[in-house]
Amino acid sequence: MKTTLAIDNESYAEAAFTAQSGVFDQVYSGNTIINYKRERVRNHVLQYLAPNSSILELNTGTGEDALFFAQKGHTVHATDISTGMQRELRQKIETAGLGKSVSTEICSFTNLSELKSTEPYDLIFSNFAGLNCTHELDKVLSSFAGLVKANGIVTLVILPKFCLWETLLIFKGKFRTAFRRFFSANGSKARIEGVNFKCWYYNPSFIISRLKNRFDLLSIEGLCTIVPPSYIEGFAERHPTLYEYLKSKEDKLKSRWPWKYIGDYYIISFKKR
Repeated sequence: MKTTLAIDNESYAEAAFTAQSGVFDQVYSGNTIINYKRERVRNHVLQYLAPNSSILELNTGTGEDALFFAQKGHTVHATDISTGMQRELRQKIETAGLGKSVSTEICSFTNLSELKSTEPYDLIFSNFAGLNCTHELDKVLSSFAGLVKANGIVTLVILPKFCLWETLLIFKGKFRTAFRRFFSANGSKARIEGVNFKCWYYNPSFIISRLKNRFDLLSIEGLCTIVPPSYIEGFAERHPTLYEYLKSKEDKLKSRWPWKYIGDYYIISFKKR
């Protein structure tokens, strides 16, 4: 059963992302570093994904990844709690003629037992920290085993408790941002389109410990460890040579210690036994 905190936070998060849904792609699609992040995540997934796979996507947003994988020949059941995001996605599906490849459902990732389609999937996928919007991530993770086929994959993109770039912001006097991950036991405040909600941060060890009985760890990659986070707006455009240099270093070091643990995000994948 959900706690009152979980119910309230999901309600606020839904309102925030629905309010943003109509401008989400316009705001973010032209961001060079966001496009780099998407490419990194997709390449990570594709190395494990067999042809014609079935995918359960959590917090799918406006469906940029769902459409990408559908166009690669996979089928995607795209879920989100935001009615606005689902509306935008359905419009994209119709425009792209992908109605047979992408299905949609408004469903919280904390209520996956209520999914209309509970067939076992080849992949459970969650991008860009949607799962950080709950303090009940253990509950979400516990539902995965029943939704993934034997030898199926889980790939999650999560915000950890430490980010090198954020911590360095202390030298710019941005103390709240620099330390927000350290003091987030009760949730760190986020704000989108004037709506406040909370997010929590999780290190890889948290996820590994809760999936280890049924899943084997495949890999961890740091994301925006050496490349700056995308909220440092215009960095790639102002410093193109430096950006390309940092990107080449991150691509080389992404899976090495300590870099895989200290990014803005990490990408973590498991295989079900």
